[in-house]
Amino acid sequence: MRTITLRRSLVALFAAAISFGAITHAQAAPDNKSVLRIGYQKYGTLVLLKANGALEKRLAAKGIDVKWTEFPGGPQLLEGLNVGSVDFGTTGETPPVFAQAAGADLLYVAFEPPAPTSEAILVPKDSPIKSVADLKGKKVVLNKGSNVHYLLVRALEDAGLKYSDIQPVYLPPADARAAFERGSVDAWVIWDPFQAAAEQQLQARTLIDGTGLVSNHQFYLATRPYAEQHPEVIEVLVEEIRAIGEWVKANNDEATAQVAPILGLSADITLLAVQRQSYGAQPITPEVVEAQQKIADTFTALKLIPKKLNISDVIWHAPAAKVAKQ
Repeated sequence: MRTITLRRSLVALFAAAISFGAITHAQAAPDNKSVLRIGYQKYGTLVLLKANGALEKRLAAKGIDVKWTEFPGGPQLLEGLNVGSVDFGTTGETPPVFAQAAGADLLYVAFEPPAPTSEAILVPKDSPIKSVADLKGKKVVLNKGSNVHYLLVRALEDAGLKYSDIQPVYLPPADARAAFERGSVDAWVIWDPFQAAAEQQLQARTLIDGTGLVSNHQFYLATRPYAEQHPEVIEVLVEEIRAIGEWVKANNDEATAQVAPILGLSADITLLAVQRQSYGAQPITPEVVEAQQKIADTFTALKLIPKKLNISDVIWHAPAAKVAKQ
């Protein structure tokens, strides 16, 4: 019964948004023809791109303004894409799978290299839990449908446990941290910078991170209508994301100083998160499609999504001729 309820709630999370998305798009489109609306989270390259300002300068020459909206997690950001409040955003591996299962009209446009240490299962510093196997029967808090959802599934599988062997508690990061701090849950599955903050501020102990279990790719996604109507803007976005990533790799300290005030975190916490993140946005490859297909098939087998998906159906391919004319 828990599995059926979970499946319905995860898919419903996106389906409800999609149901009135067409109305919102119709209402918003006339006022947003010259505005690129980007959804971002408190991690990754988009935070740095926002702080840098290079994208705004480049698009201003094309008469396009940039509007930024922060979201607490990938599922919420994809809701924003579906209801028409943003055109482009970034999430981890799992949210696009649930969005596609719910019929979201989204496209993968680029990805970052693996960053498996940038997500982890944490336990309190004095917890008696020493291994993933010890999570049997325990309360584990996570943001449902987020990138860490797949980490938890893989970690349990690797330890010989079923998903039904734990008691999942679904909360967004801020509420999850509060539950973790007051001891109402036994473990927290989370990503950076929340992960780094818990490690340094709460002395949370890493039970296991994604190493050897998951790739933890970050994906850049756009609504299909926006990507098809504005391929030149998507190309500019990917180029600028790649450029800022290359700069960060060579300038960790400067990047940290720039982004720490935006995140509201100390420099040491921010630096740890910056160092664990991967950089180098690139077009989706067949290997990444295959890896993402494996994730989708895993959740289908667990009956957490209701049907088999074909990831290759939602990959954006730049129309070279059209882009060249811009």
